Amino acid sequence: MIPLEQGISRASLEQARRLGYRRSMDTRIGFGYDSHAFKPGVPLRIGGLSLDHPEGLAGHSDGDVLLHAVTDALLGAVAAGDIGTFFPPGDARWKNADSAVFLDTALEEIRNAGYRIANIDVTLILDRPKISPIAGEMRARVADLLKVGIDQVSIKAKTPEGLNLDHVAQCHAVALVTRIREEDGLKSMEAVIANQRQLEDVVDDLLASVHGVPKRRINPVYDTEDIT
Repeated sequence: MIPLEQGISRASLEQARRLGYRRSMDTRIGFGYDSHAFKPGVPLRIGGLSLDHPEGLAGHSDGDVLLHAVTDALLGAVAAGDIGTFFPPGDARWKNADSAVFLDTALEEIRNAGYRIANIDVTLILDRPKISPIAGEMRARVADLLKVGIDQVSIKAKTPEGLNLDHVAQCHAVALVTRIREEDGLKSMEAVIANQRQLEDVVDDLLASVHGVPKRRINPVYDTEDIT
């Protein structure tokens, strides 16, 4: 801690503590849940994939229980409401809609809030179809929709043993998001400037050794000390 006698006021110290607290909260977590009943004659969509099964999931949209849960988890992470806030179930525009549209909206919301996805963890609860044989393909599809690496997406499946819920599919999703730091852009600019200086040094050395020209310094296009 900086001693007060060095000219730092208590108000300044308190402000520094608050800023430090905000920096420590640059990681946020969201939780999402959804459930749909199985219905004959409806295509089954889970995790952005069409699955071969005699029944699909009833819903106003395509009933993709996994994408709905992930959408709510992402929206919850940045306190942007839930899927119903953006896509009311009574709105005819979203009848049989591809749930990837909902996911795109959630991605836009977290970007607008200044965050990006760190990882997604999903647990499906359903009796059938079995998810483990297609879990890898489903992870790849969800990662593609989220525009993240497959190692940032986890998908697990459990059966509702003894709960009399064989006619229902449920999904729990947790999303971890991290703030996009402005310094990342500045560091990239500083790297370009550093490379420019290295090139100038090489040119100066060549001119000095071959032609006896004194070394000179060309001021960089950007002054990194003046970037605000």
